[in-house]
Amino acid sequence: MRTIAIINQKGGVGKTTTTANLAHALVLNQHKVTVIDLDPQGHLSTSLGIDYLQQPGLDSVLLHETPIEDCIKQVRPGLSLVPSGSQLGDLENMAMRGVKRGTRLRDAMADKFQDQDYVLIDCPPASGLLVVNALFSTHEALIPIAGDYLSLQGLSYLIGTFKNFEKLGHKINELFVMTRYNTRRRLPQQVMETVKQYFPKRVLATRIREAAALAECPGFGKTIFEYRKKSNGAYDYQSLALDLANGRMM
Repeated sequence: MRTIAIINQKGGVGKTTTTANLAHALVLNQHKVTVIDLDPQGHLSTSLGIDYLQQPGLDSVLLHETPIEDCIKQVRPGLSLVPSGSQLGDLENMAMRGVKRGTRLRDAMADKFQDQDYVLIDCPPASGLLVVNALFSTHEALIPIAGDYLSLQGLSYLIGTFKNFEKLGHKINELFVMTRYNTRRRLPQQVMETVKQYFPKRVLATRIREAAALAECPGFGKTIFEYRKKSNGAYDYQSLALDLANGRMM
């Protein structure tokens, strides 16, 4: 079982889009997958057609120690979701001190997903306690990079965060995926080459092309495979799932 945090502290790079569609692509390839919505805005839950405000979710797990298995919802055959819940943002204001605040998710997940092939954690675009919980829960991070220089600036801060975890004895292996990739522009190509230079053999082979359908499908509570299964977006995420499973890099 692989647990992977989908993370980038810059917003708008396609974290939730990647989590939802990569998860469904893995399921279509006969894997069992659970996704965890760690963003208080509940965008992953919404993208999968779930109203995160109307049911217990990860907020109950982290704030009130509800067993995480009580909050799992099956949203597709082979695909389960732990929704965020309406109070997840309150975790940042917890009075508890020390390392325990940062390991609540890891402790809640312990031995609960052994029947799954993948657990994907959709992280918020922030650097607070929720992200700390995500990173303590995994040794793998998938980092979406949009084709602009602001993505590179945010990346340097994120890598610094990983190095701080490494000082604590918690190593996180980074993988990268190019998202919102416009094949007609030179800048995305330059950004991709820069990432490959600094992180050789860690950029997944498939580039996720920019597509209107990928932006539209969350509004219908559907993945790209349900909304437009013969689109470039569906092809790209199916290919990305194979990259992840087989270790295919640029």
